[in-house]
Amino acid sequence: MTETQVKLLIVDDEPLIRSSISHALADLGYGVRVAEDGFSALRAIRQQAPDILISDLNMAGMSGFELLSVVRRRFPEMQTIAMSGAFSGDEVPSGVAADAFYQKGSSIGALLQIMGTLAHTERRAARPYSAPAPIWIQRDAQAALGDAYVTIACPECLRTFPGAVGSSICQTRETICVYCRFPIKYAIVEPVERLPVQVLRQAHAEAQATQESAAQFYY
Repeated sequence: MTETQVKLLIVDDEPLIRSSISHALADLGYGVRVAEDGFSALRAIRQQAPDILISDLNMAGMSGFELLSVVRRRFPEMQTIAMSGAFSGDEVPSGVAADAFYQKGSSIGALLQIMGTLAHTERRAARPYSAPAPIWIQRDAQAALGDAYVTIACPECLRTFPGAVGSSICQTRETICVYCRFPIKYAIVEPVERLPVQVLRQAHAEAQATQESAAQFYY
């Protein structure tokens, strides 16, 4: 593979992991860019969309949960790989909007195998999404201590604005982007290391139920 064939964006808030993965893949001929969090990743995507996005799930600011949700809606043709040390195996965790999952601590060879599988998978055609499930926004430490707001990224214009946290997690809320007036559904979740897997599954089931009953919104 050459740099012109596959462009990668690697997103992780841990410098060592970000550096080691990016250097390994760059040495193999991939065109690699890095971002330290979801907000930086969106800025990089606006400059140039990668072929494959590889994102950590548990990050401060904008988590991988939210970033992948935004990318799935705004760039449905982009292939995505979620990575985390909080989940095991090779199955995409329930409720995560990614095409594949890479367990942190596994070999680069395992990541290459996942990417090879994606290369032989038919890419999603760009299409409108109706009544999308809520974006998952991770409650950060400051919000957990009483901050009334989190930062929401609009999946349409990719700009950010504050949104209410509320007192409960996994409860769907609705708002409108203050810039482009796009309707957004979102839910606040605890950081992944504090959130049991069964709660993630329950939130995903609730999101699917919301999707089936909500009014239709199109891009």
